Amino acid sequence: MILFNLRCNSGHDFDVWFKDGAAYDSRAVGAIRCPVCDSAEVAKAPMAPRIARGGREAPPTPTPEVAATGQLRELCRKIAENCDYVGDRFAEEARKIHYGERKPRSIYGEASQTEAGELRDEGVEFHRVPWVPPTNS
Repeated sequence: MILFNLRCNSGHDFDVWFKDGAAYDSRAVGAIRCPVCDSAEVAKAPMAPRIARGGREAPPTPTPEVAATGQLRELCRKIAENCDYVGDRFAEEARKIHYGERKPRSIYGEASQTEAGELRDEGVEFHRVPWVPPTNS
């Protein structure tokens, strides 16, 4: 596994894991989208290499990216605790709530890029959250 720091055309930085460098190079155009602005125009951002040194040294201090991942993990935990999971029916349920066919409630789930675009075009209010699963550590 390899972690690349990516940047969208609006200047938002974010990290994405890939199986290897070739997996990044062979990705489908538009398959990776910025979690902030949903732009599909992303490229590798400059990264500092991590070089292992011999001997014991103090553990590194958490980087802002690590802290952000912890905050994102906490956000995901709160969403899971306080919202109804609707899975791949997210777009359908969001529409029903938007048009008054269902009682308003907080939901979360999955939607394709096409479904998200259609919801946005219809004026359905929603937010995309890059999902970070909880850890056991």
